[in-house]
Amino acid sequence: MSFDLERIWKSKGEYRRRLAVLPLAAKLQMLDELRERALTLRPRPTGIPPSPREVISEQPPDYRANQG
Repeated sequence: MSFDLERIWKSKGEYRRRLAVLPLAAKLQMLDELRERALTLRPRPTGIPPSPREVISEQPPDYRANQG
C-alpha cells in the first residue's frame, strides 16, 4: 500500500471523473449494489430469523440401499 498522497489524490480525481460521465441508470445500479452490500454486512438484530434468501440449504443424499 502506498502513502503517496499526490498519487492518491490524482487517482481519486480520475475515478470521480469516470463516475461523472456515467449515465444516470448506471449510477443508480451502483447505488443498488452498494445498498445490498451494506445490508449484507449489517449485523442482524437478535430475535429476527434470517430470510429464505440468506439461508443455504441442501438436500442430504439418500444413502439407503434399494430393498428389493
